[in-house]
Amino acid sequence: MSYELAGRLRESVSSRTTAPLPWRHQQLRQLSRLLREQSGPLTRAMADDMGKPAVEAWLTDVAAVRRDIDYVDRHLDRWAAPSRVRVPWQLQPGRASTVPEPLGAVLVLGPWNYPVRCLVLPAAFALAAGNAVAAKPSELAPATSAELARLLPRYVDERALAVVQGGPPVAEQLLAQRWDHVFFTGGGRVGRLVMRAAAEHLTPVTLELGGKNPAIVDRSADVPAAARRLAWGKFLNGGQTCVGPDYLVVHAERADELVEALKAQVARFFGPDPSASADFARIVNDAHFDRLASLLARTRGRTAFGGQIDAQRRYVAPTLVEAIGWDDPLMEEEIFGPVLPVLVYEEIDDVLHRLRSADKPLAVYVYTTDDALVRRIVEETSSGSVCVNHNALQLAVPELPFGGVGASGMGAYHGRAGFETFSHRKAVLVKRPRAEVPLVYPPYSRFKRWVLRRAA
Repeated sequence: MSYELAGRLRESVSSRTTAPLPWRHQQLRQLSRLLREQSGPLTRAMADDMGKPAVEAWLTDVAAVRRDIDYVDRHLDRWAAPSRVRVPWQLQPGRASTVPEPLGAVLVLGPWNYPVRCLVLPAAFALAAGNAVAAKPSELAPATSAELARLLPRYVDERALAVVQGGPPVAEQLLAQRWDHVFFTGGGRVGRLVMRAAAEHLTPVTLELGGKNPAIVDRSADVPAAARRLAWGKFLNGGQTCVGPDYLVVHAERADELVEALKAQVARFFGPDPSASADFARIVNDAHFDRLASLLARTRGRTAFGGQIDAQRRYVAPTLVEAIGWDDPLMEEEIFGPVLPVLVYEEIDDVLHRLRSADKPLAVYVYTTDDALVRRIVEETSSGSVCVNHNALQLAVPELPFGGVGASGMGAYHGRAGFETFSHRKAVLVKRPRAEVPLVYPPYSRFKRWVLRRAA
């Protein structure tokens, strides 16, 4: 593989195969067609990999991605057009603009938890910007990886898209090559390795990571609505969602009410025995299951509901743990599973101080009808996004950029931000060959110096 893949893909860009807008539109429409025609094989593969419920897989990894790709297709001409920039009077006559150009050969490294969405969507943005793409699906979702490797070459121009399967050794070989951009979705540990490898070639990176996303439930919150939305966002994909709520911080006056409402909502969603529900996913592999089992064994909290585990089926029940402190083992790292710890607060200032002292999360959620509290959350905390009275839905707004900050990632995509991530804005200034006042050229007479001082 060595240099050949990056070099071949870069040649497709330098030969301008990927440059024409009609070609780019065609690739986007083919990706949309793939998702329409092959939703069955893709959702079945995700079920094989992690027991992902069919409707959930279709909504999050197929229908939503197709909608976003169609949005890019509709707006691409406007995004790709040069943008005029005002020229100062001192430099007139002249005209200036920025012209978006492709970065070149792009490497997209996908995750296992949303294996279609987080590989196909960044690849679509890269193609829309005129790049060629090497796409590596996660080896931890082998059935989905195989389907993507089978289907993508059937729909997308192979001169501009290559699917590479394999584990860490393959990723290392890919990262050893010189890419013009690397886009990675995954955890912070591997993200550091990706960034270190990219630095060898001064390659820019987009890191879509995760973090401990807090959900604050204020005393003014609509508790039944908050419980319904929190239970959906937390237990979606078996809790294996980077933008899902990681822990709850609830006002002391509403804590008991919220715990009971969550318990009732989980029963409505998944029945009295979630292990028998077709709508609740499983943990992706034994290593992740063992990590979650260890967290449950080490917590000093009290299990309010759930807590059942089954290693053979990699099943962890929707679980809520209460009576914990900020130093509990459940608060040490991103949980990334269906375990929801609950902390109780009296003063919001204490919560905001904790959030400012911790790593910046991918999202902050607040359930409240207090506009002043919303303003404080937005102004006094730092995160990739804020969502009020819901969670995870900010991803569904096409023009909201999605990405982290600090430990939760760098760079963003979705909407125009996705196009810009995979583009370089080239500055262009055009001057007429003879129309100018030669004040800036030496020799500098007293008159020239006098004029320049006043014109600067």
